[in-house]
Amino acid sequence: MTKAGSDDVVFYLVFTGSAVQHCTSTRKLDSGTLETIAPGHDCCETVKVSLCAAKQGSPLLVVAEDSLQFVQDEAYDAAQFLATCAGNQQALNFTRFLDKSRPPAGDVDFLDEKVALAFRHLKLPAGWNVLGADHTANGKMVC
Repeated sequence: MTKAGSDDVVFYLVFTGSAVQHCTSTRKLDSGTLETIAPGHDCCETVKVSLCAAKQGSPLLVVAEDSLQFVQDEAYDAAQFLATCAGNQQALNFTRFLDKSRPPAGDVDFLDEKVALAFRHLKLPAGWNVLGADHTANGKMVC
């Protein structure tokens, strides 16, 4: 194995929880800093994080280990709620709540960005549609 900063070494982070394990790639920012996107996780818990180094022709090496706390994310919860309620008119009560609470415009924009990002990490069934089941016919929207 060559030195840690070498360009032919690829680093991965492995997040190990009680029931789920994630492996993520990293991006080298500089000689001492790696960056990754933390994966979505199925529950709030402390997980073990292992930094692994790989080089072609060499065995995988665990370079360091630490822990990470996954905490509740309201934007992710909102995305899950909205995905579950797709096509359900009662789900519109959620938007009425936002209208009543009237958060500042910047907060609404920030929440919108966070919920949109959370949607990208949801595991949705094939054919899932924001309008619910059976809302298309021959590729056209049915109202």
